[in-house]
Amino acid sequence: DECTANPCGMGQTCNDPDTTAMGVMDYICTCQTGTGSNTGGPVVTCVLDECDASPCGTGQDCTDANTDANSSGDYTCKCRSPKTGEQMGGQATCVRDECATTPCGPGQTCSDPDTTPASLLDYVCSCTNGAKATGAPATCEIDECTTLMDPCGTNNDQDCNDPDKSSGSVHDFTCTCKSDTSIVKVDGPATCSKNECDANPCDA
Repeated sequence: DECTANPCGMGQTCNDPDTTAMGVMDYICTCQTGTGSNTGGPVVTCVLDECDASPCGTGQDCTDANTDANSSGDYTCKCRSPKTGEQMGGQATCVRDECATTPCGPGQTCSDPDTTPASLLDYVCSCTNGAKATGAPATCEIDECTTLMDPCGTNNDQDCNDPDKSSGSVHDFTCTCKSDTSIVKVDGPATCSKNECDANPCDA
């Protein structure tokens, strides 16, 4: 029996299927921990994938960077998208920042006060003018006629109108001449005709 000499070494079992004189180097070494076997000599590396025992929690993926049976605790648990978080040697603490998907509208800031996976639709969208909404984009009204400085000039001869005050709509305000409402300019002062006689210069 070739196994009598303990040819497989520590951590491996030996089996000699043919103990007759003709059966030489036919003994089989098998890993006691992990998987692996070899005929006629010890197993070079016993393989043990710690992920096979499903050490990670639900909704997490497991990766064992070193499957050598002598290496333990080096597996990594990683949370599946849209959750984030990972941990080596144990279950990860998963968080879910709903702001990561950019749920708010243009020009709005997003904050998620509770990033635990069970907390949904509690993110807050905030407008620059102070308007807010929870779990949905906020309605931000910006009237360019009042927020811009002299959008239609300084002569007070034009009327300003902003037809779309949503935060995503800019440069769409109109300036209309008071003296001639057919003269309209978008996104800036109009060129209004001026009748110099309106100032009664001939009466001087």
